Amino acid sequence: MIQNNTNYRNFLASIYTALICFLTYACVYAFRKPFTIGLYTNQATFLGIDFKNCLVISQVLGYTFSKFYGVKYISELQKIGRGKAIIFLILLSWIPLLLFPLMPVPLNIACLFLNGLPLGIIWGIVFSFAEGRRGTDFIGATLAVSFIVSSGLVKSVAKWLELFFQLNEMWVPFYTGLLFIIPVILLAFLLDRIPPPSKEEIALKTIRLPMTGMERKSFFFQFKFGLISFIFIYIILTLFRDIRDNFAADIWKDLGFVNDASIFTSTELTIAIIVLVLIASMIFIKNNNTVFIISQCLIVLGFLMAGVSTYLFQQHIISGFNWMLLVGLGLYMGYIPFNSILFDRMIATFKLKGNVGYFMYMMDSFGYLASVLVISFKGAFHIKLNWLIFYGNGVLWFSFIGTILSIITLIYFIKKSKQIIIYE
Repeated sequence: MIQNNTNYRNFLASIYTALICFLTYACVYAFRKPFTIGLYTNQATFLGIDFKNCLVISQVLGYTFSKFYGVKYISELQKIGRGKAIIFLILLSWIPLLLFPLMPVPLNIACLFLNGLPLGIIWGIVFSFAEGRRGTDFIGATLAVSFIVSSGLVKSVAKWLELFFQLNEMWVPFYTGLLFIIPVILLAFLLDRIPPPSKEEIALKTIRLPMTGMERKSFFFQFKFGLISFIFIYIILTLFRDIRDNFAADIWKDLGFVNDASIFTSTELTIAIIVLVLIASMIFIKNNNTVFIISQCLIVLGFLMAGVSTYLFQQHIISGFNWMLLVGLGLYMGYIPFNSILFDRMIATFKLKGNVGYFMYMMDSFGYLASVLVISFKGAFHIKLNWLIFYGNGVLWFSFIGTILSIITLIYFIKKSKQIIIYE
């Protein structure tokens, strides 16, 4: 009877945590993605670089700086005051969105850098409420699919605001944030009321603790080959997820979808449901190593789906809409495990006394660095790209590379799991 009550309480805590984490991070996207719905065709170039490219580079650069800082900040994060920290960071990100339309071009490009700096830290704080629980697979999957749903939803809301109120595209980011500022503040307070993992959950998943610099160094060298491989895999996934997110309006325009606010949500919602079911179903598997291996298999399958669907689209076998749906599903099948179950189960498999934030921010820092370098290279050398063609060809080649690298990494961790090391 006592065990049943404990399981019931853990179940309710998981549902509550998943809901609050999902809604919180969904609101965060309202301060990050609305500017991407603009085409900015009337804006002057800066240093010969397209204005929208400058905005994307600026924000991703700010995000990249925060991710590198986050390796230390999030891995050392304490359990007190996390909700207040989120509110503070959200407000810091919103102020530059007010300055963005008020400042002249090109000075307002820097506003997106200042906007990205605080936003890059928030995911680690939110996920710290989710990790180390019996239901982390479900919670993490729910939080991770907020990347998919929220990106499309926020773009649809932003596009609706622009069309309905005839807003200048420069003001769209600020007013989109205005709609979400009160909800995100309330949700941050609710996050702080999430109960900590129970004793049973700690026994199953190990306790999650702040990490020192020496512990971070030790963990890295213990799994050096696997972590470096993960970094390269994640760079590929982040690069093409980021391009898909930031230039979705351009890609859909080239596919023939113009002034359709719902198009951003229609594909992403389907992808979110499928990925959520796949990842959340791992909650029924207690063996941590089994789920750790399965999550890597999903990454392999994701790369294969992205590559095959792109080939079929280029051969005119499937439509542009179906291609965006399938390639998005494949990329998120690879991307979401990193942000939900992969490192949580890795920590539990190898009995590590640390936290997911360290591993995830290591991945994110290099992933976003690669993204900003590619976009900067394109702009600096005045390379005129059709984003539809560039994205399609890029996914085709990198899905092949990602598949091979993921299989090699999978073999490495299978061997590594047979000699589990317990950190004292």
